[in-house]
Amino acid sequence: MVRADDAVARAERLVALVCRPVEAFATFVAVDAAVVPSPARELLDHASHMTVVMERFHGRPLELRVVARIAERPGVDDWYAREILLVDRGGRVVQHGIVRIDLAQVDPDTARRIRAATEPLGRVLIEAGLLRDVRAVALLELHAGARLAALVGLPETPPPVLYGRVAEIALSGSAAPAVQLLETVVPAVG
Repeated sequence: MVRADDAVARAERLVALVCRPVEAFATFVAVDAAVVPSPARELLDHASHMTVVMERFHGRPLELRVVARIAERPGVDDWYAREILLVDRGGRVVQHGIVRIDLAQVDPDTARRIRAATEPLGRVLIEAGLLRDVRAVALLELHAGARLAALVGLPETPPPVLYGRVAEIALSGSAAPAVQLLETVVPAVG
């Protein structure tokens, strides 16, 4: 069981990689799955890759758009982070994500594909045949700040309420997570 304060702290640490102050991005509240409305609950409350779940829900592959890339300490370690949007064929944003990856836990070709940022991370890990363990999943209610609202194409006022999750992914039986992520689904508007 993931503690609520831990889930919020994990989300805030990931957001701090791309936006300060964190409140300009969103404020977070850890929530139980029972309070998350459909279809957000089904899209978030699982231990699978979001790429697979989102593409199944939308009935086709989604396009990756990179908002920001961060090499945390180039030449010192292999931690890499990026902020992304997944968009449908019509160009509508359906998911926002921030992911932090320990590239030392993947082979050089997979690391190259991840850094290239031309396809969703889940697809890269699946195609690389890496055994994946999605764990420490916790659901969040996000009260979007100006930055997140602008990125996903929602009005800033009143602050949109979105739902997301934090999770970790361990690869090939490793005890240490290789991936830390914050994923937020974006509802259809209109």
